[in-house]
Amino acid sequence: MALRALKFASLTAAASGIYLYGNKFLDPNDFGVVRVGRAIATTAVITYDYLTSLRSVPYGSEEYEFLKSQIKELFLSFEDTPLGAASLAQVHKAVLQDGRTVAVKIQHPKVQAQSSKDILLMEVLLLVVKQIFPDFEFMWLVEEAKKNLPMELDFLNEGRNAEKVAHMLKNFDFLKVPRIYWELSTRRVLLMEFMEGGQVNDRAYMERNGINVNEISRNLGKLYSEMIFVNGFVHCDPHPGNVLVKKCPASGKAYIILLDHGLYQVLSESFRMDYCRLWQALIKADMKRVQKYSRRLGAGDLYPLFACMLTARSWESVNRGIDQSPVSASEDMEIRSNAAAYLPQITQLLNNVPRQMLLLLKTNDLLRGIESALHTRASASSFLNMSRCCIRAVSTYQRNKSHSLYRRAQISLAEALSLWQINLYELFLWLKGSQLGNWVIALLRRMHHFTY
Repeated sequence: MALRALKFASLTAAASGIYLYGNKFLDPNDFGVVRVGRAIATTAVITYDYLTSLRSVPYGSEEYEFLKSQIKELFLSFEDTPLGAASLAQVHKAVLQDGRTVAVKIQHPKVQAQSSKDILLMEVLLLVVKQIFPDFEFMWLVEEAKKNLPMELDFLNEGRNAEKVAHMLKNFDFLKVPRIYWELSTRRVLLMEFMEGGQVNDRAYMERNGINVNEISRNLGKLYSEMIFVNGFVHCDPHPGNVLVKKCPASGKAYIILLDHGLYQVLSESFRMDYCRLWQALIKADMKRVQKYSRRLGAGDLYPLFACMLTARSWESVNRGIDQSPVSASEDMEIRSNAAAYLPQITQLLNNVPRQMLLLLKTNDLLRGIESALHTRASASSFLNMSRCCIRAVSTYQRNKSHSLYRRAQISLAEALSLWQINLYELFLWLKGSQLGNWVIALLRRMHHFTY
């Protein structure tokens, strides 16, 4: 009966939406808050508990107490104060009757019905702005919202995404994805394993808990390189609240916890291959190939701007090699000042590139923000991991397209050689930065001095 009550409550969430605040009924959705996925998010304030977020019942009434008793059949405890609240949902901590601690993600009432109104309002506003400023080309925002919002509102889809990415990245023993409890989940209520930790951009938390900041940054890069270049199935909302870190007291191992799996981008094979080859060209500073694959991805004559947007580096740094030097304060200032100056070209570029690119650009920006907070931005290891994934992805694609055993063997040999070269270069960088490496270099210099 408790399960039926939960499912019934989740269904009524879309039809109710009345919050009790100051002894008055108030529907905040009537204010027409525009939700554009997570890009233009607002924080919903929920005054009372789980029940009032699902049913339009007065606090303390008989119906309220009856429903609360039904919920108590399912939960031993349920924390009224949400752990977090965003524009679409909020999350509560609870304990099931069998003792399992769970996170309960509850969709805000009326958000499904209101979302179509919000998108329409956004579309009208953008059209008005475009009439005033003809160069304003952001109608793609509406298209993306229409495509992505329904997927984010289906929590069963989110659960499937979580299971898919957990299976896809099962070889990474440092990754944790909460288990989904399907028997207690609906399209509007998602129950999952409770996991906690510090936010991935909280360097002070990591230092207090003895977590290696560089290792976390390196592992996060590995995860996203694997998702983007190898699998083409990308978690597109890696803001710090969705990526947690925690150190296991028993083993001392640090884990990355990936949350909120509502928004994923599926990359087509042709797009993924062009994107792989573009990044290979950027890392090697091969400008001819940068131009070629930027054009194939829709950048046209704006390929220098496109390369700068992807790397968040100046055109001079792109030409020199983005792995040759870290971002300086002057370069960062140059990029920020030029962003406003090139706004018309940026809007034109965003209109021309494939829709798949838009969420990747957002994801890149979020990841760079994390790296900046951890002071690990533009490290050599991140480019080495990207190179490995690009080599593996392109080699796999070429093998699948080849019908010759000899050609497949050639591709595999070239892949192994390229990966070996990267490993050798990584070893060189490690020796260069380690105490042992300094001793070896000092010894070689002394031997060279004695020779002459």
